[in-house]
Amino acid sequence: MLAACSGGGDDGARTPDDVTDQGYQSGDGSATTWKAGDRKGPVELSGTDFDGAAVDTADWKGDVVVLNTWYANCPPCRAEAPDLVALATDYADQGVHVLGINGTDAAGAAQAFQRQFEVPYPSLADSDGSAVAHLQGTVPINAVPTTVVLDRDGKVAARILGLAEGSTLSAIVDDLLAEQPS
Repeated sequence: MLAACSGGGDDGARTPDDVTDQGYQSGDGSATTWKAGDRKGPVELSGTDFDGAAVDTADWKGDVVVLNTWYANCPPCRAEAPDLVALATDYADQGVHVLGINGTDAAGAAQAFQRQFEVPYPSLADSDGSAVAHLQGTVPINAVPTTVVLDRDGKVAARILGLAEGSTLSAIVDDLLAEQPS
């Protein structure tokens, strides 16, 4: 079961310490990585983003893919958004794709978040929970946000439960870019 956040309508980004005693449950930001021989998958997700465009991670086979569960009113989602935007921008020419997964927001709220943080990558509109359910079959998604990083073969190489720190995420992506696909 997903632990969900239920913060107020604050427009600013928050740190994990800002959510004390607000009924919020999330991961602790811990990262788990798997060696190439121990990775599960491949994971392939497809659906429609909040602009109505089709998205299919199978199109990104051979590239590193970063999947991030989020929703607009989630304090750690807002706090990590600048780091995810920077990662998507900085690594776009190196074969790295970022895909958000949002099962909570209506299109208007999700698009407002994407405009506010200048998000350059798509997010699946996952109101039926199918994308998260598909991930659950391969790697537990026990918090929002959760970030899952797929290697060039589409296998789960890493998972961060809770707020993904930019330096941790970049280090994981750098390691995967240095690997050769099998």
